[in-house]
Formats: sequence, structure tokens, C-alpha cells
Amino acid sequence: MGGKRRCFQRPIGNKRYRKLFVIATEGAKTEPEYFSALNSSIAAIQVKCLKNKHDSSPDKVLRRIRDYIQRENLKASDEAWVVVDRDQWPSALLDQLFAWSKEKNNYGLGLSNPNFEYWLLLHFEEGKGVSSSKECKERLQRYLAGYNKGISPGKITLDTIHEAIRRAKQRDNHKSWPDNNGTTVYRLVQNIIGS
Repeated sequence: MGGKRRCFQRPIGNKRYRKLFVIATEGAKTEPEYFSALNSSIAAIQVKCLKNKHDSSPDKVLRRIRDYIQRENLKASDEAWVVVDRDQWPSALLDQLFAWSKEKNNYGLGLSNPNFEYWLLLHFEEGKGVSSSKECKERLQRYLAGYNKGISPGKITLDTIHEAIRRAKQRDNHKSWPDNNGTTVYRLVQNIIGS
């Protein structure tokens, strides 16, 4: 019975680190669904959405991301983002978010004017002439039948994401946030998909 001895040591290897994107969102459904879809389709990243159904004002969203960062250690390669709508929020509140986003290189602000649905609309069209949140949602329903704050699987593809990024870049005024129809969410999505 002089057989070979089996080694019971566990092999040591290098587990690849998955970059973390922590995103505090104003919305409790649409934004988390969108970023979850990106999370499940890109193996090299991890997206964590911080949401709350009742605290959606920009200052509450900012508090959620700050609390998370204080509790958890973010690596220098990780990113923390706040994603909100322009809506009718006072500029002073949005100035706070913008100032926070400039505190560190790995912080960001994704703001859509008038709302996050405008970012979604850019996946399908140029988005010109949107006059209100209501009109934006109505136009989005042309492409996402029955849209009611939920995203149909398969409607958002890598090709439509690249189109949305291209369209959003064209409209970017490179100010704190878009004055008119526009969105800076594309900056976050670009970082997630690595383009």
C-alpha cells in the first residue's frame, strides 16, 4: 500500500478584486433596477445601490452615501456616486451634492434634468425638446411599452447604452449640472462599463 500521498492543502491563488461602485439613488425602483442590470452583466465590477423609499431629497441621498462611506472602507479604486433628478430642487441643495462630488477623485454626481427617465430616453432617441418630467416619461413609453418606473429586461443593451453615452456627451454643458435637458449619469455608466 505504498501509494502516493494526497495533498490536502488548499491551492493559493489570486482572487481578482471586483471594483465597487456605491450609488446612492433618489429613486427606489428605476435607478436600482438599471444599475443592477449593469452589475449582473459586467463580471469585473460590483454595484451597490443605497436606496430608501421615503428619503429622496438630495440632502437625504447625500447623507446616505456619507453614512455608508463612514461605515465601510472604500478602496481608492472604488467609486461613490450620488444619482438624483433636477426636479424642482433648490440650487443650494444641488450645490451641496456638487461640492461633495469634488471632495475626492472617486466621488461623482449623476444628475438628470428633468429626471432619470431622461437618461433612459437617450438610449432610444436624441431627447430634444423635452419640456417636463411628464413628457419625458410619455416619450419613454414609446420605447418601453407600459413603462411605470420599471425597466423591461432586454430593452437596454450595450449598444443602446453606448448611444445614450454619445447623446449625453453631446448635451453636456460641463457645468455643475445640466441647466436644461441633459444628464451626467453617462459619466458613471462610462466608468462602470469601462468605455
